[in-house]
Amino acid sequence: MSLKSFQSEIQEIYARELARQRGQASVTPAPRNIHTRKIQIPEESNIIGEPPPSRDTGVEDEVEAVLALLSAHDYDRARTSVAQLITGRKGEYIFRIGCRPPHASLFAGESVDDATGWSGVPRTDVEVTSLQSSVKRVVEELGGKTSVLFETTDGYYPRATLLLRLPPPSIELVPEVRCAVVGNVDSGKSTTLGVLTRGPLDDGRGRARVALFRHKHEIETGRTSSVGMEILGFSTAGVPVLPNIPTSADADVIRHDKLGWDEISARSAKIVSFSDLAGHERYLKTTLYGLTSGAPSCVILMVGANAGLIGMSKEHLAIALALSVPVVVCITKIDMTPPNILNETTKQIVKILKSPGCRKTPVFVNSMEVAVESSQTFAQYKLCPVFRVSNVTGEGLDYFRTFLNLLPSSEADTETFAVDQPLEYSVTDVWSVPYVGTVVNGILNSGSVKTGDSILFGPDSNGHFQSTIVRSMQRKRADVTTAEAGQCVALALKRVKRAAVRKGMVIVHKTDTPPKATRQFEGQVLILYHNTTMQRNYQAMLHCGAVRQTVRIISMDNPEGILRTGDRATVQFEFITQPEFVKVGMKLLFREGKTKGLGVITRLL
Repeated sequence: MSLKSFQSEIQEIYARELARQRGQASVTPAPRNIHTRKIQIPEESNIIGEPPPSRDTGVEDEVEAVLALLSAHDYDRARTSVAQLITGRKGEYIFRIGCRPPHASLFAGESVDDATGWSGVPRTDVEVTSLQSSVKRVVEELGGKTSVLFETTDGYYPRATLLLRLPPPSIELVPEVRCAVVGNVDSGKSTTLGVLTRGPLDDGRGRARVALFRHKHEIETGRTSSVGMEILGFSTAGVPVLPNIPTSADADVIRHDKLGWDEISARSAKIVSFSDLAGHERYLKTTLYGLTSGAPSCVILMVGANAGLIGMSKEHLAIALALSVPVVVCITKIDMTPPNILNETTKQIVKILKSPGCRKTPVFVNSMEVAVESSQTFAQYKLCPVFRVSNVTGEGLDYFRTFLNLLPSSEADTETFAVDQPLEYSVTDVWSVPYVGTVVNGILNSGSVKTGDSILFGPDSNGHFQSTIVRSMQRKRADVTTAEAGQCVALALKRVKRAAVRKGMVIVHKTDTPPKATRQFEGQVLILYHNTTMQRNYQAMLHCGAVRQTVRIISMDNPEGILRTGDRATVQFEFITQPEFVKVGMKLLFREGKTKGLGVITRLL
């Protein structure tokens, strides 16, 4: 039983249950194509990531129609068409002028000028330049901004790619991309994020990462032990929103001179949220929780060029693949690594990515064009973009920033996050804030919420739900009044004690029939690794969305009554301490030390 076929089965169960639950919630649901995310194992011929022949032709025709209108100087109709293009894509659109190179050659790193399979209408260099200025004029009349992502006028096929972006109407609607950053200890996770979000390059002695640390012991050891949250904003013009730090600044200045999140939100047209997860083996539980509860759109795996994929990096990569989250690899420290070691690291990464367990095609991002094209297609075609960066010299960081700027936003994934369903919000963090009271942080899985709503939260240790009111809301530390599915928001709850709320609870709108809490459930599981055997009453830590609790096995359908590595079975679990709110179709990971199992909930008992 291979991992890949088990994953596609999990995906089918999940899609089927999602369709059923949504069908129950709204008696006449909007017609939605639920099955688009079924994982297909591509045929060998199509694995390089060449899109199927019917490449989004409708949109290409629209772009050509706009270009034809601009060539004819019919600016009014062109403005209407451009407005439709941008608003239909959540406020940003990648606009291509001229031919498009074949992805197979582009992603394989070959010269594309001699390649066959170009698509689109060829343009001369004069046309490319004049059309760029026309598009810019039209977008500025709409109140948006144009930035040139990539342009080549010499060569066989002159072409240009522009980013058209409108400013978001309010802070509530700023699109957000969630990225989880993982990797082994000392692979440069915090330093890379420090350089991306602060601007100044590192000095090779850990200056850039100081601003990210939250605890005294982290500054002293240089090791992250908590889930650090960082955000990087991009303005309407596609430029990173950074604080003005003088380059000669010492660590204290860098630490204190940073923009507030609310300020970044106000100045940005798109936000990339990084959760900086811990690399050390001791903190694997925290890292796993960050990956299952944070619902990231992609996982950025940091690899130190001088060390290669070692230790926990493989563990993190395996977890990301098990949760079927798209992976991006970033090789750091290339300025201090001898060329022969860098080549060895690169070969090792290619070998692991192409191995039967991963089945991904590595794409080395050596040009802006590859960065732009791969950001749009890497999730669908099982590609894995590989960046080589140096935080001291700044090499390769521009490609990485452009790639992050163009990633599709997390809430645009309407398959996972449905706005037209009842509210369901999972709690991932709880604080007590002076003069505010109890504040919870989490993600809206479905529906929408506004301040003043009556809600139920639970289940508590007896499986009951309690009612309260949403006093106020913040998103990225900026006050908001509404939030909808796919967004990450903090809610202040009225007259609730801090001890009454815990991680893993859900919040729903107040109704006469509160949701049921589950103590026992049945799931199909695949044991990824276990050094002996598992039998009845075996206990392990279960991660399922925001729920994290120890479970024990009550029974299994294996005739021998034991499970070993590679076995697959239908197993009945029971939560040990208290009931939780889980749904059929949710993915689960369980572990105890190094033991790992992957599965899906098939029935609540």
